[in-house]
Order: sequence, then C-alpha cells, then structure tokens
Amino acid sequence: MSFFGFGQSADIDIVLNDAETRKKAEHRSEDGRKDKYFLFYDGETVSGKVNVTLKYPGKRLEHNGIKIEFIGQIEMYYDRGNHHEFVSLVKDLARPGELTQSQTFDFEFTHVEKPYESYTGQNVKLRYFLRATVGRRLNDISKELDLVVHTLSTYPELNSSIKMEVGIEDCLHIEFEYNKSKYHLKDVIVGKIYFLLVRIKIRHMEIDIIKRETTGTGPNVYHENDTIAKYEIMDGAPVRGESIPIRLFLAGYELTPTMRDINKKFSVRYYLNLVLIDEEERRYFKQQEITLWRKGDIVRKSMSHQAAIASQRFEGTSNPEKFLGHNAEEDTG
Repeated sequence: MSFFGFGQSADIDIVLNDAETRKKAEHRSEDGRKDKYFLFYDGETVSGKVNVTLKYPGKRLEHNGIKIEFIGQIEMYYDRGNHHEFVSLVKDLARPGELTQSQTFDFEFTHVEKPYESYTGQNVKLRYFLRATVGRRLNDISKELDLVVHTLSTYPELNSSIKMEVGIEDCLHIEFEYNKSKYHLKDVIVGKIYFLLVRIKIRHMEIDIIKRETTGTGPNVYHENDTIAKYEIMDGAPVRGESIPIRLFLAGYELTPTMRDINKKFSVRYYLNLVLIDEEERRYFKQQEITLWRKGDIVRKSMSHQAAIASQRFEGTSNPEKFLGHNAEEDTG
C-alpha cells in the first residue's frame, strides 16, 4: 500500500534531446541569484525524454497516468496563488496503469509558440517550464524544468534621433540630442549636450537609465522605478556655448527588451533621465522614453557600419547651430 507515503515511489528526470548542444542563458531568479537555463526562441521545437526511476526495484507503482506539460505563465507577486497561463500544452505519455520497472518516455512539442520574453521583476514573473507528472491517488509525483525564452526583434538600422530641451526662463537653456530612439541591448547611446544659456551655477549633471515596471490594471496599478545606470556627464560649472559628448555603453548593464502590455498584465519601459543639480541642491530633470530590443548573435556588417557612421556624425559635429533649426513640434517629452 502507498498510503501515508509508504510503498513504491519514483524519481522523475526531464532531459532535453539537444541538452549537450543547446545554448544556455543567464537569468535572475526571484531571490536575485543568477542561474543558467536552456535558451529557446519563439517557434522552436521542445523535445526530450522523461525518465521515471522506481525507488524500490521489484515493487509495483500504480498511477493514474503520466503526462508532460509545456507551460508559459505570468505570476503577480501580490496575487501568488493565481497563475495566468498564456501557453499550456499537454502530452500524455502513459495511460493509467502500473509500472513494474523504471521507464523512459519520449516527448515532443513541435514549433511551440513562445510569444514573450522570460522576465523576473519587482512585482511580476514570466516563466516557461516543462512539468512531468505521475498521477497518484493521494499525491502526484512531479518534476519541473525551467527554460528561458528570448525574443528577437529587427528594427530599422537608421531610426529617428531624440531632440529635447531643458529650460528655465532667462536662467537656463540646454539642448540635447541622442543619435536614435531604439537601441539593442549591446548598443551604445551616442549624443551631445549644448549649453545655450547658463545663468545658474550647475554643480553636477548626469544621465540615468530608468526601468519602469507597471503591473495590474485600473485602480490596482503598481509602478516600480529602478535606476539601472548613472552616467556622470560633468562635475563642475559649464559655460555658454559649451558642448559635451555622451557615449553610454549598454552592454555592461542588466537590461531586458522593452515590454509593452504583456498579456494585458504588465509592462517594462526604459527612460533616459537627464538630471542637473545646482549649487543650492535644486534638481532639474527631463525624461525621454527609449525602446530597447534584443538582436540575434549574428551581427550584420551593414548594421555595424551604419552604427559607426552615426557615431562619427554625432561626435564629429562641433557646431551647435546645426541642431537649433528644428521646429518646436519635433521636440518630444
């Protein structure tokens, strides 16, 4: 008898068919630890074997069926018991019966749709996993294997630049421009800042990358802002007519692609925040959203070439008047 945990039991192991060759990716868990998981993309087949190993050879294991599931789900930390599944596939491996010896079952989920990127945030987690289950009358035996999914995007190689102004009437007029508005996760933000009017004493100036995670809907919306990076532009007082170049490398920071309204549950957006602090500790800032996207490992030469041209164009320009002729409508933020 298997009541009260006595009698036969089993260990379950899930092994992917391409485990030896499939690439792994680092992913942060809820407790902040980074682990490596098998990496998949949208449309890829997930296949492998489920090994069911009996703990006590010679004893029967009665079961109500053996199955494996591929699941994509969103979990809100404030609503722990309620998982929102956006992908749920099931394969039956064995009908109800009994096992008299350890057994291996093959499975394959063909061209699985994986529409969203794996994500672990402040208030929400999006995860994909395989779950193998041996059904029992009292307590099922199950094993999960987490997978990581990356979403790849393609954006125009030349996308529009960002132009903005920060101003206080008769005291301060600063104009800044970034070379584009969409950046891949290993990209470089290239830009320039022009001081057109400076009548207050600025002590410090920096650019922050801010990640804003939004969860919930309607009145139950939660916003979490996290400063991912701080880039000091200058420490000291600028003078009128001065221009300062910016080069901010994104590869060193823990970033994800921009996620907008994922399954109507959450969003992750990124902003460039220009911060000025004067000698009286007053803060002035201007914020602009940027789009981050994940590029495949294969880098096209043309893309690298265009990035180099854009970089030279911004770094090599010393005439601020060139950027003053745009219309007010072109400004954003």
